[in-house]
Amino acid sequence: MRPTVLCFSGLDPSGGAGLQADIEAIGQSGAHAAIACTALTVQNSQQVFGFEATSKELLLAQANAVINDLPIKAVKSGMLGTTDNIAALAEFLGQHPDYLYVLDPVLVANSGGSLGDQATLTKAFAALIPLATILTPNTVELRALAGCDDITEATQRLFAMGAKAILVKGGHENTPDHIKNTLWVNGEILSETTCPRLDGEYHGSGCSLASFIAGRLALGDTLPTAVHHAETWLFGVLKAAETPVPNGQKIPKRF
Repeated sequence: MRPTVLCFSGLDPSGGAGLQADIEAIGQSGAHAAIACTALTVQNSQQVFGFEATSKELLLAQANAVINDLPIKAVKSGMLGTTDNIAALAEFLGQHPDYLYVLDPVLVANSGGSLGDQATLTKAFAALIPLATILTPNTVELRALAGCDDITEATQRLFAMGAKAILVKGGHENTPDHIKNTLWVNGEILSETTCPRLDGEYHGSGCSLASFIAGRLALGDTLPTAVHHAETWLFGVLKAAETPVPNGQKIPKRF
């Protein structure tokens, strides 16, 4: 069977982000996706209206049901929603130190709306940062996690917290004609990539990128190769994205 990525993420009814984005992206990477659902959300492609988090007991039960049944090589997390779920995932990863782990530190949906109390979640993420093979924060999440505005200083603060590698996504920066992503490894810049900024906003781009990276890592790619494949793939699916309503957020066309 194909190598498997176990995803800890929330269910997005619109299918643009969350677990559906994970499943589609990992499938496109060539790996298989298994699911531990962290929350049921009430949202569409434009806005989050609310959510109900899974209990930590149910979350761990989902994960433990498949670990001896599927060839899990990597874990990816997105929306975790509560500090209990963050602690549960840290416990799970501590029991399985051989799993590669992609941490997408989701705090707020791009479409707007809370996915948990940001201040509380930010502190709790400190337990997961040292366990991650790579973090994939956008610059808003990076600043929140580090507690400072300067991108370089914020990145170094995460390394001081135990991070091994960080892909800093530049989509939220004020660069009208391009987006720059920076891959940091062990406190140093390993590579920078720039792509043209596409028109509009996209629902689920971060989920898709992190999941594709996890899929490629599960298949045996090195970290730089996995990131390169994921960025190339994501740009293509964003160019082909579909718009549910006029002037609304676009949903990546992952197939």
